[in-house]
Amino acid sequence: MPCVSSQLDQMVKMPCSYSSVIDKIHMVEQILSEFRLNKEELKEVMERMQREMDRGLRIETHEEASVKMLPTYVCSTPEGSEVGDFLALDLGGTNFRVMLVKVGEDEERSWKVETKNQMYSIPEDAMTGTAEMLFDYIAECMSDFLDRHHIKHKKLPLGFTFSFPVRHEDIDKGILLNWTKGFKASGAEGNNVVGLLRDAIKRRGDFEMDVVAMVNDTVATMISCYYEDRSCEVGMIVGTGCNACYMEEMRTVELVEGEEGRMCVNTEWGAFGDNGELEEFRLEYDRVVDETSINPGHQLYEKLISGKYMGELVRLVLVKLVNEDLLFNGEASEQLKTRGSFETRYVSQVESDTGDRKQIYNILSSLGVLPSELDCDIVRLVCESVSTRSAHMCGAGLAGVINLMRERRSQEALAITVGVDGSVYKLHPCFRDRFHKIVRDLTPHCEIAFIQSEEGSGRGAALISAVACKMAACMLTQ
Repeated sequence: MPCVSSQLDQMVKMPCSYSSVIDKIHMVEQILSEFRLNKEELKEVMERMQREMDRGLRIETHEEASVKMLPTYVCSTPEGSEVGDFLALDLGGTNFRVMLVKVGEDEERSWKVETKNQMYSIPEDAMTGTAEMLFDYIAECMSDFLDRHHIKHKKLPLGFTFSFPVRHEDIDKGILLNWTKGFKASGAEGNNVVGLLRDAIKRRGDFEMDVVAMVNDTVATMISCYYEDRSCEVGMIVGTGCNACYMEEMRTVELVEGEEGRMCVNTEWGAFGDNGELEEFRLEYDRVVDETSINPGHQLYEKLISGKYMGELVRLVLVKLVNEDLLFNGEASEQLKTRGSFETRYVSQVESDTGDRKQIYNILSSLGVLPSELDCDIVRLVCESVSTRSAHMCGAGLAGVINLMRERRSQEALAITVGVDGSVYKLHPCFRDRFHKIVRDLTPHCEIAFIQSEEGSGRGAALISAVACKMAACMLTQ
């Protein structure tokens, strides 16, 4: 990826009034420089994240902490002796997945996991209506899936990946604290999510299911990657939303009794900054994105990073450059003025452009503007500035988690694997490399490997269900 200065050199060589191009580039640079964070600033973000994590773990400060550090009751990891058929549900955005997971041994007697899945799109009225409507729709999708695979007669153990802030009371009981990611179904907040699902299954009455575990998508990702690499003790999502979980020492998890061993903690770090911890890092564009969102003042760290907001941040910067007469001859199309019109996938496509500017030109044309070559290059710089800040902010958070793990374990050096899922991490051409570099820069005493999760949410939920079933069976025989 060419650096900004070399790209600017290329722009300067364009046939145009030399001094006016130079002036324009410097003014654009000045506006975009706000997105650049130096190492000291990122260290500050990291240290503030660690302080909030500590506050979230302590009983006396948990309520007011922005990073809630929710215990998951996942203490055991799959060891390879779990077998059986499991159903997994994955609800975390506008798409909902039902998955059949077969856990068993292959011919060489090594452990293997096979999956079959079906994606369902959640209608707007189910997302924003009542909890009953939403969970009835989920039960309807499950019924359809069981019919397709001719397994309606089986009562399977079910693992439910539910990617919203939940206060767990056990592995199969969790109270929804608040909806995020555009969901507003009434009557769900403050209630046991597993209970809502069980009630919907009962109302249908055409199949039975044993809901044995509910987990966050970060936890499911971590467990799924643990299956590949036994050093995986951190799970992370960078997609529509952004969140992380990790294995914390039980002695520090004050919300749960017990001193021995470790428990997976769901940080819910998307809300970092909700108490003002990020004020000097938030720009005018961030404030507009927040004010026009459905949850103003909440999930402020996530709003600097995730795919739900990245495209809109770019659009707001482009509109500012138009208003400053630095882009598109000072004229924005109606589409460009429309909130949400610059989709996050365009950011990836712009940065994937090979240098002939065709991809950038086509995207901008579809938005009603006819750009010059210089305009295309400026749009690319804007996308790079926004997505690089996203990667660096996210990297500072993860570095905070990993450094804290090393300190807790009193280890001079920590070797750890991070399982990652999510569309931004997987699909953006440069996010991953920028993110990895910052994490490693900020964790000098740690050796970090990253695994990209495949089907992590569903498969991880099924593996946790397998562990839960085995533990329950062990307790019955004791």
